[in-house]
Amino acid sequence: MKQVVQNYKSGELALLDVPAPGCKPDGVLVRSAYSLISTGTELMKVSEAGMSMVGKARSRPDQVAKVMQSVATNGVPATYRKVMGKLDSYTPLGYSLCGVVEQVGAGIDDVAVGDLVACAGNEHALHAELNWVPKNLYTPVPEGLAPQHAAFGTVGSIALQGVRQGEPQLGEVALVIGLGLIGQLVVQLLTASGVRVVGADPDPARCELAARLGAVACGDPASGAVEAAVAELTGGHGVDQVYLAAGGGSNQPVELAAHLSRDRGRVVDIGKCRLDLPWNAYYEKELDVRFSRSYGPGRYDPAYELEGRDYPIGYVRWTERRNLACFLDLVARGRVDVAPLVSHIADFDDAVDTYQRLKDGDLKAVAVLFRYPGRTEQPTEAVAPTVTVPPVKRRGDKAPAPARTAKAPVRLAFVGAGNYATSMLLPHLVGRDGVTLSTVVTTTALSAANAKRKFGFDEATTDLDAVLGDKSIDAVFVVTRHSSHAELTRRALLAGKTVFVEKPLALSEDELAGVLAAVEESGNDRLQVGFNRRFAPLLQEARQRFGARTGPASLRYLVNAGRLQHGSWYLQQGTEGSRFAGEGGHFIDTASWLLAADPVSVYAVAPAGNEDLQVVLRYPDGSTATISYVTTGPAGFPKETLDLVADGKALRLDDFVRASVYDGGRKRWVSSRLPKARDKGQNAELAAFVRAVRTGGPMPVPLESLVATTAATLAVPAGLAGGTPVTLAGVR
Repeated sequence: MKQVVQNYKSGELALLDVPAPGCKPDGVLVRSAYSLISTGTELMKVSEAGMSMVGKARSRPDQVAKVMQSVATNGVPATYRKVMGKLDSYTPLGYSLCGVVEQVGAGIDDVAVGDLVACAGNEHALHAELNWVPKNLYTPVPEGLAPQHAAFGTVGSIALQGVRQGEPQLGEVALVIGLGLIGQLVVQLLTASGVRVVGADPDPARCELAARLGAVACGDPASGAVEAAVAELTGGHGVDQVYLAAGGGSNQPVELAAHLSRDRGRVVDIGKCRLDLPWNAYYEKELDVRFSRSYGPGRYDPAYELEGRDYPIGYVRWTERRNLACFLDLVARGRVDVAPLVSHIADFDDAVDTYQRLKDGDLKAVAVLFRYPGRTEQPTEAVAPTVTVPPVKRRGDKAPAPARTAKAPVRLAFVGAGNYATSMLLPHLVGRDGVTLSTVVTTTALSAANAKRKFGFDEATTDLDAVLGDKSIDAVFVVTRHSSHAELTRRALLAGKTVFVEKPLALSEDELAGVLAAVEESGNDRLQVGFNRRFAPLLQEARQRFGARTGPASLRYLVNAGRLQHGSWYLQQGTEGSRFAGEGGHFIDTASWLLAADPVSVYAVAPAGNEDLQVVLRYPDGSTATISYVTTGPAGFPKETLDLVADGKALRLDDFVRASVYDGGRKRWVSSRLPKARDKGQNAELAAFVRAVRTGGPMPVPLESLVATTAATLAVPAGLAGGTPVTLAGVR
C-alpha cells in the first residue's frame, strides 16, 4: 500500500510503498476514502523538517532538553545514534480521515465490514491507503453525510473541544483570533451555540469566508475594525470569550485578547501561538486562561486510546470519541457547513506535489483533501488479530531445522523495529561479516519500511507467519512490546528458529512455563535474552581483575532509573507489566553473573508513595546482592553504580565509564573511559549470539540462567505482596 511520509532530518516528502497493516483486536482496518490535510499543524511539521539542525533545535527546545538528559545518562554515542535514528526516519503525516471498514478485529461489535467511519489520531488516521484504528478513535458516519465531509471529523473535534473549554452561553460575544481551518470551525460552532462572533485575521479572504459562515464582523486586527466591532456589540465592556486559533511566533494574539476581553473574561488557547502573557493586562482583568487539549478527554491516555477503556459518561460527558460523533452529527444536520472550507481536492497519487505547493504558497487553501482510488477487491468478513497461534508440531513429527554451514551468512529476521532495536541492536549488526538482515516484521507498515531503508533488510512485511515458515532464516529477534515477548518466543522456538528476545522473557509464571513447554516439545533450546551488561568490556575486565573468591560476597547495585515521562508505554502496567518487571532482569542477571550462581530467594520492599524498590537476592554460598531501584534520584546522578566486596577485595563500577578493584587496602587497578565511550555490552553480546548461530555452538548464556533470572524477577511482586522472602525452588 502507499503512505505519505516525511524524513524529519532531510525534509524529504515521499509517497512510500509500505506493507499493509494487520488487523489487531479491539480495532478495525479501514480503507481510506478521503483524508484531510491540516493546513496548520501538518504544514508546521513540514516547514520544521526543512530547517537546519540549529533551526530544528530552536523550534523544539523541549526536545533539546531531553537530548541533553540522555547524554548525561547514556553518553554521546548512544544518544547520537538514538537522535539520528529518530531524525533520519520516515514519519507519518495526517490525523483525520473517513474510510470504509475492511476488516473487523476481535472484540468489536459496533461496526461491520463495509461501514463508513470517521477516524482520528496521528498514529491511526494517517494519509495512507489502509489504517488500523482502535475502537475509541473511530465512529460511524451518520446516514447521508458525504465521506469528504466526514473526513473533517478530527479537526472538527479539536474545534469543538476548544469551544467546550470556553463554556459559551446564549447571548454572549466571542472573539476568534486566527481564521484558518480551526478558526472557521470555531466560528460556526459558536454561532450554532447562540453566540455572536467577531473574527480577526490579516487575510481578507478568510475574513470574508468567516462572515459568510456566521461571524457578525471580521477584520484585520491591526486595522481597528475588530476593536470597533467589539465595542459596538458589547457596549464597550469587551468580549466574554477569546479563542486563540492562530499560529506563529507573534505575541500579538495574546495581547489583543487581553485588550478586547471584558473583566473576568475567558481566553482559550487552541492553536500553537506565542503565549508571553502581559502580566498587568491579565492580572487587572483577572482573565481566566484555559488550554484546550486536542480532541478531548482521552487524548494522550494509552488506556483510552489503545486499550479501548472508555470513561463513564456520568463522569466524563465528552470524550474524544463522543466529540467526534457530536461534530459529525452537527455537520449531518446542517448546523456546521464544511463544504465552503474545501479549497482543493487532490488525488492521493499527487500527495507530495500537493504538500510542496502548499509549502511554497502556490496553493492557497483553508482545507485540502486527498481522494483515494476506489477498491478493486471486495472486503471479506473476518475477525483476525495480527498474531495467530499456528498449529503446534510434536517433537516426533517436527521438521528438522534447515542445515547450514559455518561459512554461510547468518540470516536474521527482526520482529519489531522500535527505538531500542534501531538504536542499540541493528547498528551493531549492519555490515557485520557473515550476517544478512533478511526480513523485518512490524505491525505498522511504516516502521518496517523505515527499518528496511535504513538497515538494508531484504524484505519488510507485517506477516509474521511467513517469516516463521521461511526455512532460510536462521534466527529471529523479538524486539516488541513486553506483553508479546513470551508468545512470540514460544512460536519462534516451535518453528525451529534460534531466538534472541529482548528482556523480559516473560511477564508471568504461566508465560515462562509456556516458553519452557515449547523448548521441551520442540527440542529447541536455542534461546538468548538481551541481558547485555554481563558482556560490557569494562565490567568483564573488572571481574577478571577481581579474580576468584573463596568466601561469600556482598553486592550492592544502585539503579537511578529516574521518572518516566507522561505517556510512556512503561506506564501501561496492566498490559506491559511493571517497570521493574521490564528491566529488572538486567540487574539480577548482572549480579548473578558476577557471583557465578543463580539466586535461591528474593526479598523485596518498597516505600509508600513511589516506585522505588529494594530487592535482596540470596545465593547458595551465602552471598547476597541488594538492588536499589530508585525513581526519585537526581537527574544528574549516574544511572548505575555497583560495588562487590569479598575476601578483602572490592570491585566498583561507575556507570560503565569507570571501574576499579581494591585489594589489601590499596587500589590495585583502575580503568576509565570518556562518558561518550560508555559501552553496556550490546556489541559483544550480539557478536557472541551470531557466533553461536553460525557455528552451532553453545548459546552465550545457559538457558538455566535465563530461566532463573526471569523467575527471580517475577518473584519481586510476590515478595512485595507477602512481605516475606520468596523461595526459588524448582524453577528449572
